[in-house]
This record gives sequence, C-alpha cells and structure tokens, in this order.
Amino acid sequence: MHLFFSKKDLALGIVLGVVIGLVLGYVVSTRDIDDLKSQISNLQSQIEQIRELIPPLRTLAEENGILIGSAVTASYLTEAPYAQTLSREFDILTTENALKFEPVHPSRDQYTFGDADAIVSFAEANGMKVRGHTLVWHQQLPGWITQGTFTREEWKTILHDHITTVVSRYKRRIYAWDVVNEAIDDDGSLRNTVWLQGIGPEYIRLAFEWAHEADPQALLFYNDYGASGSGVKSDAVYNLVKNLTESGVPINGVGLQMHISLESPPVFGDIAANFERLNDLGLEVQVTELDVRLRTPATTEDLTQQANIYRNMLEVCLSADNCTAFVMWGFTDKYSWIPAANPGYGSALIFDESYNPKSAYFALISVLAERSNQD
Repeated sequence: MHLFFSKKDLALGIVLGVVIGLVLGYVVSTRDIDDLKSQISNLQSQIEQIRELIPPLRTLAEENGILIGSAVTASYLTEAPYAQTLSREFDILTTENALKFEPVHPSRDQYTFGDADAIVSFAEANGMKVRGHTLVWHQQLPGWITQGTFTREEWKTILHDHITTVVSRYKRRIYAWDVVNEAIDDDGSLRNTVWLQGIGPEYIRLAFEWAHEADPQALLFYNDYGASGSGVKSDAVYNLVKNLTESGVPINGVGLQMHISLESPPVFGDIAANFERLNDLGLEVQVTELDVRLRTPATTEDLTQQANIYRNMLEVCLSADNCTAFVMWGFTDKYSWIPAANPGYGSALIFDESYNPKSAYFALISVLAERSNQD
C-alpha cells in the first residue's frame, strides 16, 4: 500500500525537529532582535515544511480501515485554526453538545437545530462522517422533562417524538447515533433515570427501534463509560447488548467513552478481550470519547506516558476486527472539558492550546504508519 513517507523519513523529520529546537535555543540567547526575528521566521518555515512531510491522521487511518475523529462544538468552527486542523486531520465528527436533549429540544414544542446543522454541514463540506450524540440520556435535560409529571403513555410519546424528529432531520446525513447513553449504573444495575421511571426498562429497546424506523441506514450504538475492560459494569453492558441482539433489536455496536487518567491507566489486555466478546455478538466497537487527563502543569514524563496510552489504545483498536472508529473528546487543549470537570487536570488532548501537535499526536501517527508499512 502506498504511503507518503517511510519510517526513515519520519525519523529524519524528528531529528531535524530536534536540531531546529537546539538552534532555536541558541538564537534566543543573542541580542540582535531583528536577526532573532528573521531566524525564528525561517525556523518556523522549516518546521512547517517538515510537518508537511507527514500525512494527516485521516489519510493514515483510511489506509488502516478505520475512522479517526473528534467531538466538536459548532461555535468554534468559525475559528480558522480550529476548522483547519479538524478538516486536515479527521474524517469523523461527534456532535459534542448540539444534539443532546436540552440544547436541541428546550421546550415540548420547540426544536433548535442551528448548531447541529452547522456541524453536519461542515462535515459534509470536508468529506467527514458524523456521529450523533445522544438521543437518550439522563443528563442535560430541560426542565419540562426533569420536572414533568406525565403518564407512561405520555412519556413514550415524548421520547418517540423526540427520537423521530431528530433522527429524521438528519436521515442519511448522520452516519451513526449514540442512541442510549449511560443507562447502566456503576454497580451494574439499570440507572434510575426519568426514562426508567416514566417508561420502564423497555425504554432502551424502544429507543433503538424508533431510531431505526426514522433512519434504517444509520448505525445505532449503546454508549457508556467504565465499560471498556473487565468488571461489573463492563459485564452489565455486555449482558444488556447481548439481550438486545438476541431479541432482534436493531443495535449495531457499543461506544466506549474512555476518559482516562494516568493514576488509573487502562488494562489493554482486558480491553482487547472485551472487544473480542462484543465481536462474537456481531457488534462493532467504537472508541467514542477518548482523552487522557494530566495533572497540570504537565511534565515531559507525563506527556510521554500520555502518548503511550494513546498509542496502546489505538493499537488495540487496530488489532480488533470490529473496532471501526477512534474518536477523541476534542482535539485541542484550548477547548477541553477536563479543567472545568476535573480541577487541577488538563492537557488531555493531542494538540496543545496553540494547535501544535503533542507527543500523543505523533504516537498515533507512528502506529498508523507502522501498520500501513506492514500492509
């Protein structure tokens, strides 16, 4: 299979990068400011030339038969570096918040599709697929849902109308949906949500059936955290989707969120075994929300460990017959949910706040390139 660069080329690029860094470290010690600015400009140009030798992630991912992508926020698409990096590096986008219940369906008779429309249009203009996130969840619900007092039939009508309206709008435009999100609690039981209370356990089955009716061509996923490897929750998710498949419910796969910290690194052997048992059910697996948070300020050692986790997770995905997408929960540290949700942590993504690629980015490039060379 044709590849744009060899391992030798990549090594040369890395060496050149180191040399440039050493030269830059020297010139900043000089006192001639005008000469300094000129040399920095020349060095930046050389760095860009080196980076251009490396194919984007999406090119290498396509050669390896998987999709690679990021969750996105519509308002950031107007920022040129954000949009340019997205379109260059990725071939699948997830609607981070735009299609969650509260933003898209703020009142019973009102839908707001502006942000979702912008993301889908951007994806179509740049040859990308879209993952719709999410149709049924217990969080980010509007007050008319959380404070609603409806009969069981009314709850069913509300959920049916929501799923049908949203999925139908993007029929044949959104490639896959996270139909039900986080329905399993940490102890392996069904999470006590408004949907469970209002409809009963069958809300999960109904959601998949209604989504399939609205767009029979879309791939339908169950999505959750804490279910990637082994354990009570992973087993509960497996049993849930096993029962759905055996009952003929139209489910195509499982999405694994994977918000990771260095303090609790994943056990990659367990993840591979989980992928395999889901494959035995005939289900795809997609890594849907990957990030690796670090204590800030991050050290060089932290960034190296982070890169290794990204590398190993991608290797597990590429080694599995049923892993079809590798999606991160954002791509630049400039716009990451981690610092707000996990105070003291950050630096979780593969580009820094200035859109410069980090060690984790090059780790992904390296894995994909090595796999391509093997083919």
